[in-house]
Amino acid sequence: MTRSSPDAPPESDAFPGAPHPRFGERLIGHAAAEAQLLDAYREGRLAHAWLIGGREGIGKATLAWRFARFALANPDPAAPAMRAAKDLTVAPDHPAARQLAALSHPDFALIRREWSAKAKAFFTEIRVEDVRAGLATFRLSASSGGWRVVLVDSADELNLAGANALLKMVEEPPPRALVLIVAHRPGRVLPTIRSRCRRLMLERLTPAEIVEVVAGLGPPWSETDAAAREAAAARADGSAREALRRLDSDIDGVMALIDATVARLPDADPRAVHKLAEAVSGRAAGDAFAALTAALYDWLAARARAEGSPAARQALAELWDEIREATRETEALNLDRRLHVLAMFEEIAARARFVS
Repeated sequence: MTRSSPDAPPESDAFPGAPHPRFGERLIGHAAAEAQLLDAYREGRLAHAWLIGGREGIGKATLAWRFARFALANPDPAAPAMRAAKDLTVAPDHPAARQLAALSHPDFALIRREWSAKAKAFFTEIRVEDVRAGLATFRLSASSGGWRVVLVDSADELNLAGANALLKMVEEPPPRALVLIVAHRPGRVLPTIRSRCRRLMLERLTPAEIVEVVAGLGPPWSETDAAAREAAAARADGSAREALRRLDSDIDGVMALIDATVARLPDADPRAVHKLAEAVSGRAAGDAFAALTAALYDWLAARARAEGSPAARQALAELWDEIREATRETEALNLDRRLHVLAMFEEIAARARFVS
């Protein structure tokens, strides 16, 4: 499997040490969603914007990249070859596939959080200038007369100005323009964007599918102990990314601590909370911090789904928004993560316990 150049800057939309989704040659677990895209494409009823939603780490970006590659490699949906196509597979040596792998296709743009060479860190959100730069692709004529494609990964990370810039494009797209928007929590995407996209929701992966995904990533993931892969997949809640975190020896112990602490919410053990805050606050603990944040989001979402009262669900949604905004501010301003973690647990304990 091809990988990014070791001299290239880090990529915010890839798990550290794993191949970027654009290099994925197989899609595991989402045959129905892939068939839906293929049918819409060759039947000439392709929506100009697609919102591909679902839990983080289940293959949304892999599907989006497959579709982008397919559309760019097959500019004519009515071509005879389209009738015989069984899925969105494109040969790796196809010019469009090679150009996308190198991020050099003239009719494609990727919108994501960019790397700041000065700060030696990713920007904490997708800025409006990143969105405008990507959408500039639509101002140019397609090099081969086919499609122009922009992929957003992910909508969850757009700042408000960036989201509004994207909205203007999906409201009035030029001809043969295709916008693919990955969203881990589609319900938090601007309603005006959601209403102008065709939504494609992906299901969580089964443990067996996660094992297959991990084994296909190549070393070091394919060289991990088979029993460890199965154990990680069983506890990954449908997410291959979550399984990779559990297989990462640097944060495996922290993941166990996250599990144990979050499981006791809203009455988490204060000693465990303080220990966890210390564990995820170091400069090198970025992925552990992200894992904790995701676990808290998931807990709040599950609690909201379990509530019968609309008012209770709204209160939990507001708490989710507040925690998300505080997390973004902590990352953007390089604030003390330890204090932020303690504040998150304190806020959940103070408010979620009394939601009824």
